[in-house]
Amino acid sequence: MARHILFLTGSLAEERLRQVLESLSPLPFETTIVNLGVKVAALATTDIVLRRLDSARGADLILLPGRFRGDLGALAEHFGTAVERGPDELEDLPQFFQRQARPLDLSRHDTCIFAEIVDAPSREIGAILAKAAELRRDGADVIDLGCLPDTPFPHLEEAIDALHGAGFTVSVDSLNAEELRRANRAGADYLLSLTEETIHLVDEGGAVPVLIPTTPRDLDSLGRAVDAMFDRGRRFLVDPILEPIHHGFTQSLLRYHAVRERWPDAEILMGIGNVTELTDADTSGITAVLMGVVSELRIGNVLAVQVSPHCRRAIREFDTARRQFFAARAAHSMPRGFGNGLLCLRDRRPFVRSAEQIAETAARIRDPNYRVEVSAEGIHLYNRDGLHRATDPFDLFPKLDPTTDSGHAFYLGVELARAQIAWQLGKRYAQDSELRWGAATDEPREDPSAFHATGPTKRSDPCP
Repeated sequence: MARHILFLTGSLAEERLRQVLESLSPLPFETTIVNLGVKVAALATTDIVLRRLDSARGADLILLPGRFRGDLGALAEHFGTAVERGPDELEDLPQFFQRQARPLDLSRHDTCIFAEIVDAPSREIGAILAKAAELRRDGADVIDLGCLPDTPFPHLEEAIDALHGAGFTVSVDSLNAEELRRANRAGADYLLSLTEETIHLVDEGGAVPVLIPTTPRDLDSLGRAVDAMFDRGRRFLVDPILEPIHHGFTQSLLRYHAVRERWPDAEILMGIGNVTELTDADTSGITAVLMGVVSELRIGNVLAVQVSPHCRRAIREFDTARRQFFAARAAHSMPRGFGNGLLCLRDRRPFVRSAEQIAETAARIRDPNYRVEVSAEGIHLYNRDGLHRATDPFDLFPKLDPTTDSGHAFYLGVELARAQIAWQLGKRYAQDSELRWGAATDEPREDPSAFHATGPTKRSDPCP
């Protein structure tokens, strides 16, 4: 962490910044605060900073507001010191400094994601490749070709070859022995799934089989299939089968635990679709709980599908979960404070300022521009003419200047709608910024907090 930090701020936030820093005293570094002579430093341009800051004043880090969109590189070159963005909200400075002291690394994980193309026989080769590329962007490591009952797959071999040619690792998922045989001979990397009755198919190629019990509760049959693979000296994965809620879900979780105890070093796969797809609940929470089981039992592989509309981000969510939980486990910690990717609907600290604090700021405003903030008490709209609060934006309409032009009216409509959603759900709202939805949506590429924009993925046990 820097030994001397120069904070650049504006007139409206200067006193708040001093209060936050005083609340953190004693700090492990020196501080200097410079007011750039603007009301809101986040809205300052690179040129304004260059003109109004004469030097770095002995600091080894210049810290700007998180929403500052100027050229950090140009500033760093000019002042000869590091320049960074801080948090969006001053009240988040404590967490920011904690993270600076212990940087959060979400680039690592040790769980391989199999992503199934459930209707592969019905897709042409080009469509299969396009879908595979989409799944890989979401975080998939292995593309699973899902076969369909009573549906021919004449281009199975061609699909495997095309995916390999595009650099994909391929699994084939079928209950048809002949399709599994064809997939093995065509060079598929994995076969889903073999029982003790079809284990002989592994001898016809080099694919790694995923072993399942003959019936979900028959672990003895799974044990015989495992023994057969041990006899062959071949690699295999074990899948005790996760069943839907009210149809054996709890018992199936216990089977995963039993398999881990019986074969401590076995590679295990968990298919999560029976729970995510067949439960009417937001998948981010389901994913977090299932990831807890995966992490504790060291299950190295999951099979995810994105069929139901409410599951359309299941792979991205699991990619987020495996990184956050890996970091938490490595720190011997609960999965709290290791990223916000799974906090999609609600934020841990949605309201950073109280109604009283907002009123203090509003009393200092001397221009007609409207500001919008959200507190636990509701939506706050203010400018030099007054401060108004409501929980329904329509109640604020009569308070607006009747001469407001259509452009400003549209702008205020958008902002107040966002503010209402944030207040109702308990989300962080910041004027002029979209609401953050974690892994449920794509973060803007320019957003420095989006971990997907960081360096290459690292795995402690790479997916073959």
